[in-house]
Amino acid sequence: MQITGKVRARINISADATSEEAIAAAKADPTIAGLLEGKTIVKEIYVPGRLVNIVAK
Repeated sequence: MQITGKVRARINISADATSEEAIAAAKADPTIAGLLEGKTIVKEIYVPGRLVNIVAK
């Protein structure tokens, strides 16, 4: 998982997970939740089977 293009954490999810499931799993991770606290999410990018990138300001 990336926050604004930098790898911050790694999680394992099903390879056939939908973008909504992957992004929800990313936001549920305690490390990512802490980094997103108080920030505005600008964009959520999901590359199936590869990565989740959340762009936040």
